Amino acid sequence: MTTQRVLAPNRQLLNKVPEITVYFWIVKVLCTTVGESAADFLNVNLNLGLTGVSLITGVLLVVALAVQFATKRYVPGVYWLTVALVSVFGTLVTDNLTDAAGVPLEASTVLFGVLLAVTFLAWYGTEKTLSIHSIVTWRREAFYWLAILFTFALGTATGDLMAEVLGLGYLATGAIVASLIALLAIAWRLGLHPVLAFWCIYVLTRPLGASLGDYLAQPSAAGGLGLGTTVTSLIFTAGILVTVLYLSVAKPDVTPAAPSGASRERGGLWQTVVVLAVVLIAAATGYSARKSSLQDTPAAPVPVAAPNANGGGPVTHVTPLGDLSAFRKITQDTLDLLNAGDQPGATSRVDDLESQWDQAEARLKPKDRATWTEVDGKIDKVLRELRATSPRPADEKAALTALLGSLG
Repeated sequence: MTTQRVLAPNRQLLNKVPEITVYFWIVKVLCTTVGESAADFLNVNLNLGLTGVSLITGVLLVVALAVQFATKRYVPGVYWLTVALVSVFGTLVTDNLTDAAGVPLEASTVLFGVLLAVTFLAWYGTEKTLSIHSIVTWRREAFYWLAILFTFALGTATGDLMAEVLGLGYLATGAIVASLIALLAIAWRLGLHPVLAFWCIYVLTRPLGASLGDYLAQPSAAGGLGLGTTVTSLIFTAGILVTVLYLSVAKPDVTPAAPSGASRERGGLWQTVVVLAVVLIAAATGYSARKSSLQDTPAAPVPVAAPNANGGGPVTHVTPLGDLSAFRKITQDTLDLLNAGDQPGATSRVDDLESQWDQAEARLKPKDRATWTEVDGKIDKVLRELRATSPRPADEKAALTALLGSLG
């Protein structure tokens, strides 16, 4: 057993993480939703961009982790603030790989899955346990937070892959993920190893929270409630604050005593192998079937008719993505509203561009990934300009004009 006289990295502390109760999962989902909506708010509404948001969040996360490691026991406010920041940062890690580096979500999913597996192997090889009921040394805590970071990144990549690349949408993705969580909870009741069940559910709560956040924030035309990222972030942040305040006072999630040694549970190895095999087979089968169903349209360019500036009839524009006239119309409508001085109308109209573009991603992206990425980047620029806290008409119009040029 570790004692106070061993070296600093292994010094025994009180358990640094909360007991797994219903409050744990409530705050976890709330933090996940805030991570999704807050990243979008900072990136788009405050117009900080992915790089700026990533730097700011990264610095805040380092500070929060330093405070968390400095504590000698579980402190709800410090712990959940760190989780919330890891949620935002983990989301941004995946977004940077996808949007800035152009890494496909399939590759990101595999990458973070491998990194998470390596973390667990190193953790178990060193500590002989993956139980979160024994986070009583700084080394175990370091493994714990590294695993948490990779679960958020993996959950982001997996959720986006299902919702966007496979075209399932966030509501359907949320329903599928919720069903998987329910199955795992039932399996745990029937004897599934608790540590295995915990980490599987932990990964899945990320796309569940993101789907909930997107459903609340997306406009009604896209099947959401139209609350926007600002209101959604505020609602869930308030929920986190109220719940954490209750946990700080009532302490229903404080572990009475940290157990020593490895977990006494047995069967974790073979159950992990079986679960991983089932997940990989099911995921590969589902992915292949869904991709095949999406490849029913030819990738050949489709002509798009646009008015001739000289009044001589339509001019045919060719785009590798096919007919983008619907997106061009929304863009032109938005520009016309801006030219007429109707900023609220333009901001409202651009919501249709975002929702319809997201819904069409699974159909358009396979036709020409490079063209899709170019157009997607210009749409992101338009969204940032029109949703900025202090929008500048000249920048908005320039972004819309550049987008029109790419839409044919």
